[in-house]
Amino acid sequence: MTICHCRFCQRATGSAYFVEPIFGRKDFAIIAGATRQYDHRSEGSGKLVFVNFCPDCGTKIFLGFERFPDVVGVYAGTFDEPTWFEQRADNSKHIFLDMARQGTIVPPGIDTFAQHATENDGTPIEPTVFEQPHVI
Repeated sequence: MTICHCRFCQRATGSAYFVEPIFGRKDFAIIAGATRQYDHRSEGSGKLVFVNFCPDCGTKIFLGFERFPDVVGVYAGTFDEPTWFEQRADNSKHIFLDMARQGTIVPPGIDTFAQHATENDGTPIEPTVFEQPHVI
């Protein structure tokens, strides 16, 4: 589970951040209809992000990634039951906290990152974990 605070995700959701359950591409399928795709170049990595959306209403449904080709990130609000997946400290991370809206509260015990969780070459970045709720 990724909670992303970058400006792209703020704009894409019209909110302070994007709640994004991550699934293996092989475990993900659209079971009805078809999406259209917009290719967006990430300001951070320079890699493409593939924004898949409903061609009828424009709702963004999921993302594919040039940088991470084996996974997709789903816009959590598009699920029929958007709380069916557990969001816990051991399966979540907050990224791009440097861009988070002022007043954002980050729960304790969750990995956080000023930017992304990995370098462009895939090297992991050491997370910051707050012991108490942290206000940006």
